[in-house]
Amino acid sequence: MYAQALEWSAQGIHLVSTDEKTGIQALERAHPTKPMRPGLVACYEFEYIRHGTQALIANLEVATGKCLMPSLGATRTEADFVAHIAQTIALDAPAPCIFVVDQLNTHMSESLVRLVAQHEALEEDLGEKGKHGILQSKKTRKAFLQQEAHRIRFVYTPTHTSWLNQIETWFSILVRRLLKRGSFVSVTELRERILAFVEYFNRTMAKPFKWTYKGRPLTI
Repeated sequence: MYAQALEWSAQGIHLVSTDEKTGIQALERAHPTKPMRPGLVACYEFEYIRHGTQALIANLEVATGKCLMPSLGATRTEADFVAHIAQTIALDAPAPCIFVVDQLNTHMSESLVRLVAQHEALEEDLGEKGKHGILQSKKTRKAFLQQEAHRIRFVYTPTHTSWLNQIETWFSILVRRLLKRGSFVSVTELRERILAFVEYFNRTMAKPFKWTYKGRPLTI
């Protein structure tokens, strides 16, 4: 799929890698950082003050390498994820969109099925969660969400293969460039600086990742 991303983009099809990064801490350094000087590295205070956490739900558009429509909040519930997917779809509502996600239960929820059914204008009975129909179980909901005939569909990475989801690579950039050595006096400042980094990244750094894995089983 990653190999076809540029071709699909030219056809108006969005391939989007999506996941959550939870528990991002707003840590304030207890003492100011000592900047670099000739012959000396920068010194960061190891003691810190906690100001709370934020959860980030983010998309990486595979064809462009840009981070689209990040969602930041105190939680990453089923409702949070569905709202995030809805606002992502709204960026280009008529276009087909394929989301690459892991197998977290919120990625195959009842609310997500109902959202996709709404966009597909499906009139069939979806059933009832835990009892029958499409909504019956994770298995039936997942089967519905990954149907290739849908304009909005989901592709699930295998269990224990988070590295296959390109958004994880972007999260590592966020950690190295902003979070690892940052000092944040509140969750508001943390949120504002993450959003500012996203804007800066998209404007100056974004480009498609060079994906070299061809899908063959790895040799151990």
